[in-house]
Amino acid sequence: MASLTTIFKSGANDTRETDKLVDLFRNRSELKKEFASLRNEKYQLQDRIKQHEGNTVRVQTQLLHLESLLLDPEWVHNVVAFYQLRGMATHCIVQLSRFAEQLKQQREQRVHHKALVSWNQERQQKAERIEDRIAEHRMATQLLEDQLQSERHKLMTMNGFARLFRGRRLAAQIDDIVSRLEAGQRQEQEFLHELESVQRMDPPDQQGLGICTKRSINFMILSFAQHLYLHLEEDGLVDLAKEASEKSVGAINYGNKSECDVILKLLGRKRKEADAETDLAEVLQKRAKMIAENAQFRHEHDAVPVPNSVATVFAIDANGVVEKQHANLLGDNYFGIAKVLSR
Repeated sequence: MASLTTIFKSGANDTRETDKLVDLFRNRSELKKEFASLRNEKYQLQDRIKQHEGNTVRVQTQLLHLESLLLDPEWVHNVVAFYQLRGMATHCIVQLSRFAEQLKQQREQRVHHKALVSWNQERQQKAERIEDRIAEHRMATQLLEDQLQSERHKLMTMNGFARLFRGRRLAAQIDDIVSRLEAGQRQEQEFLHELESVQRMDPPDQQGLGICTKRSINFMILSFAQHLYLHLEEDGLVDLAKEASEKSVGAINYGNKSECDVILKLLGRKRKEADAETDLAEVLQKRAKMIAENAQFRHEHDAVPVPNSVATVFAIDANGVVEKQHANLLGDNYFGIAKVLSR
């Protein structure tokens, strides 16, 4: 007997030792995973530090380069002209981006409003149909109630002899009318629940724009981009501004102080002219229509036209006279237009 007790105790001890061993290996595995995660995080932080250090070195190099240009009498005026041109390019980019965003929001609101009006009309029509059914049902119910009162009055006014022969049939008719009225009440409740569900319908979610609408938006964006292009192209500033937005300071030489002053004077005049411009909508719409007439698309579901098909710039004067010139604004990505088009 003692030997059996010893065997069972030994088996229990082995089980406990096995459980401890399993827990130990499980904890060891979890620690390995945690260590691997910390190591990966460490490497990521080290990479970010290296990137930050590299960016810092590049900025310091640029600052030193800029300082050397500003200290050079032959380059200082070029630096001023460069950043003024870059500022003009940035201003045009912001203008085009803001115009595109406002245009998209207006079209989305218009489409959503149209869908909302259609939904309201449909909901109103459904509600009116149910209300008509309720009115018809209540009229039929009123007729049944009148008939019920009439039959009950007949039954109450019958003498004993007539009640004996006709009373049972009249009572059955009254019971049938009562049953029909009860069924009618249930039917009216169903109509009222249906009407309530229609009145509580959620409005439709704002839907995305269709291809035709997106194309229309893009034609207007292209029209506005052409307006910006023509505004700066008149004095030869458009390509200088684009070049300044794409290159670094010191990569372009605009000439001596007098030549740089001419550029600054032209930029100042262009800003004043831009601030004085009003009533562009009619010209933009007319230009957008001409752009649309020439636009071609690679696929029927494309919203952005082939760049070469919209490379004609339409200059429209105050008398409505149109002059054409070639400039691939989309292909050359003037004013960052490729980024703001609807797709």
